[in-house]
Amino acid sequence: MGLLGELLLLPAAPARGTVWVLRQVMAEAERQYYDPSAIQRELARLSDRLDAGEITEEEFDRLEDDLLDRLEKGPPNR
Repeated sequence: MGLLGELLLLPAAPARGTVWVLRQVMAEAERQYYDPSAIQRELARLSDRLDAGEITEEEFDRLEDDLLDRLEKGPPNR
């Protein structure tokens, strides 16, 4: 893009910067959400909560299924 194009788009720079930042935050959040080691830690904590009697078997099964689905699915393809 030439100098004229850059000058015309200059007023939109803050909005473009905000969109870029939001995309970066979203990408990092997805990376952490689908990180296998984070999911394994959550599974371990879930098992500890079951052993401590903080959750029922039904809750454990539901939450475990959600975590295993996340692990199997992985991040969305972009």
